[in-house]
Amino acid sequence: MSGIPTGTELARPFMPAKDFDLSKRFYETLGFEKVLDGEVAIFRAGASGFILQRYYQKDWAENFMMQLMVDDLDAWWAHINTLDLTRQFGVPPPRAPAMQPWGLRVAYVVDPCGVLWHVAQRREGAVQD
Repeated sequence: MSGIPTGTELARPFMPAKDFDLSKRFYETLGFEKVLDGEVAIFRAGASGFILQRYYQKDWAENFMMQLMVDDLDAWWAHINTLDLTRQFGVPPPRAPAMQPWGLRVAYVVDPCGVLWHVAQRREGAVQD
């Protein structure tokens, strides 16, 4: 693939929001950094991120998944547990980290419009993680 400029590329999915302000508060509470707030909101964690949009379609939102790869899942889980996301945002209780059949240890969090987040432990030496 020669001839394609490289070095600044960043893929950012567009995420749905049923209640835009509630979703923004949810992601800030979870620990994402809001880097833009306007007609859309751009959030980042480390080098990755997403664009939260004022758009919601139930079937799409409830079948949309995101993965956040982390170096220390236990630390993330301890953080998530302090947030009381269910009470604050009306979301299902987060699910504790567990080893999955595909080889990753994963905790699950659902956002206010139904997007399922896989918070996964990076495997040492696995470059794709």
